[in-house]
Amino acid sequence: MARERRGRSETITNAAAPTDAQARRPNLQHPIVVQHATQRSASLQLRLADKITRVAGSMRFVYFHIVAFAAWMLFGESNPWPTLTLAVSLEAIFLSTFVMIGQNRQAEFQQAKADHDFATEAQELRDNTDLTRAVHALTAEIHRQIVPGSSASGAPPEKP
Repeated sequence: MARERRGRSETITNAAAPTDAQARRPNLQHPIVVQHATQRSASLQLRLADKITRVAGSMRFVYFHIVAFAAWMLFGESNPWPTLTLAVSLEAIFLSTFVMIGQNRQAEFQQAKADHDFATEAQELRDNTDLTRAVHALTAEIHRQIVPGSSASGAPPEKP
């Protein structure tokens, strides 16, 4: 993967050969990130919502609206306020819907990531506990074999 600069946005393109830095650094993405991206790219509706949210959340969108509404008010109609109010209200309704879609998607992603992380950490805790018990058992066995008269539990021998 190589990054190309196009205007102010950055896109990722496939390259024939990875750079040295890319070859040394493995692609470490969280499994939930990969799963989430796959699900998002599979649905036309979700891809469309992502594109609209990406455009509506940019300064280019703000600048376009400043110019468009100024032109409408100055050159479009003699009394632009009723139609302009209707258009802006409808746009606000739709954009707020896309914001909520994005928030719901982000909350769903965060929950899936938290669930995955919790399950992974719980498994690591079980593995570490098992390893600690095994190390303790081996240590007690080595101690019992090396120190004469010691018990297998690892407790010091009682003095007579």
